[in-house]
Amino acid sequence: MRKSFVFIGYLLIAVLMYLYGESLLQWIRQGGTEYMLVTSILATFFALFPIIPYPIIGGVLGAAYGPVAGSLITWIGSSLASIIMFVFVRYGYQDWGKKWLYRYERLSKVTVLFERNAFITIFLTRLIPVIPSIIVNIYSALSRVSFMRYSIASSLGKVPSMILFATVGNTLVTNPSDLLYITVFYGSFLLIVYFFFRLFNRYTPQVRK
Repeated sequence: MRKSFVFIGYLLIAVLMYLYGESLLQWIRQGGTEYMLVTSILATFFALFPIIPYPIIGGVLGAAYGPVAGSLITWIGSSLASIIMFVFVRYGYQDWGKKWLYRYERLSKVTVLFERNAFITIFLTRLIPVIPSIIVNIYSALSRVSFMRYSIASSLGKVPSMILFATVGNTLVTNPSDLLYITVFYGSFLLIVYFFFRLFNRYTPQVRK
């Protein structure tokens, strides 16, 4: 009964975001910046229900608030949304999920390896914005990764990409020519992340086939 109630509530909010998401985004553009707390809550809902791609939300927030405040609100919204999703799956569906994760030997070994290196793995995957956030959220929640370890690793790993979204949005409004420098800088950052990720994989025991 409790699971059904939570699911219905989640679905209802998703429908409302689908119906009024663009209107809320327009409100932020036209003067919602006076209500930072409300905007942070809306950012959380936008991240939790990505009817509008979150990089666009981050760009709008960066243009509206500036790179510093815009980055902070974008990060708060994305981090809280991931934590809420983790809690929703962990306390609603983990019993079912653990049966699935440990049913097959290969998947079970991968999951055990993930749990053993959970902090660094979650942190690194968050640094790369093309990796779908929802996959990391659900897989972490279904595993035995602790809430605190997940929350810290996930939130810290989101910092660079959230700064990127807000900075790009602000730059488009203030000085579009700087986008090239931002692209080069972030591309270099991703190459460094990839290097350390490969290094991490090299010295981490691999799952045997």
